[in-house]
Amino acid sequence: MSFSEPGRTVAPITAAEHLAFVRKQRSVSFLQTPAWGRVKTEWRSESLGWFAGRELVGAGLVLHRPVPRLDRFTLAYVPEGPAVDWTGDIDAWLDPLAAHLKAHGAFAIRLGPPVRTHTWSAGRVKEGIADPGSRRLTEVSGGWADPVGARVTARLAARGWLPQSPEDGFGTGHPQFKYEIPLAGRTEDDVLRGMNQLWRRNIRTAARAGVEVTAGAGPDGLAAFHDLYVHTAARDGFTPRPLRYFETMFAALGAEDPGRVRLYLAHHEGDLVAAAVLVRVGGHAVYAYGASATRKREVRGSNACQWAMIRDALAAGCDIYDLRGITPTLDADDPHVGLIRFKAGTGGRAVRYVGEWDLPLRPVVYRAFDLYLRRRESARRRTRT
Repeated sequence: MSFSEPGRTVAPITAAEHLAFVRKQRSVSFLQTPAWGRVKTEWRSESLGWFAGRELVGAGLVLHRPVPRLDRFTLAYVPEGPAVDWTGDIDAWLDPLAAHLKAHGAFAIRLGPPVRTHTWSAGRVKEGIADPGSRRLTEVSGGWADPVGARVTARLAARGWLPQSPEDGFGTGHPQFKYEIPLAGRTEDDVLRGMNQLWRRNIRTAARAGVEVTAGAGPDGLAAFHDLYVHTAARDGFTPRPLRYFETMFAALGAEDPGRVRLYLAHHEGDLVAAAVLVRVGGHAVYAYGASATRKREVRGSNACQWAMIRDALAAGCDIYDLRGITPTLDADDPHVGLIRFKAGTGGRAVRYVGEWDLPLRPVVYRAFDLYLRRRESARRRTRT
């Protein structure tokens, strides 16, 4: 069964059809590849296509999660997608999607359009951090506002979609604020010149210290990465994913495309001092996970890993090196400000996206689900305190 708007029809497509569409695009989030559905084993996944006549003109990976105690209803999640043309009439894309998903048991849709709303240069970010009157990135003047992002945001609100991105930038979904290094038309020297003095010095320090970075390690390398990642999680206060998750991720993404995912390991005199995971789809390279040792931080293994990944992304002809999430805080007393300061040192730009939005399709069930989430979060906070 398919659902249509004038000129658009939504219907299930095969993973092969979905992958063929992705390969024709310059940039698609790795969260919107068919393989990602095989990584998220706790969700049921499906590939949907938008058709203009018989031509496939858009595609999306939808992850379905049942409601507790109401298994016949699901939350339909489209992370960093779908891959459609967001510059035109978005109703023609989203209305048939909503009709299809509601008919197949979804109580709500959650999606995160891959559309920018604002961009700030590294220089503007640096000025904002130095200005005691600027406490948030959104208060920094001189940023560029994207009219497409403004139009998408306004239309989602007008059609009853509900914003879900938290004010601090991090939540249960994917980040609304990110940091990116443009690569198109640039050389390694161009990128280096765009970095601040500290970043360039740290890259040179790692090289002089003899830090060696290798890429594409096998199962033993993945286990070593995970040990370091668990150490990093304990030090920095976040919950690590199990090794099995990364084994599944590398197997699924690697089977879809041998160059999709790579592991980078930085060693110094035989000791693993840093590690990172890079995922690439088309012209978009993403720093997905990282880990670092507490010992030997002076040899700057993390900077060496980053520089190796940036160089490989340049060599692959990528347009963007994506450092992923930041928080919008510029408050010197907020511990998260160190993250944006670190990433801004690479040059590049801070970017705000449209963020994640929910469309309730069955309001009563949606309210029950929202209450369940609030109670669960409250219980987690009590546990932490």
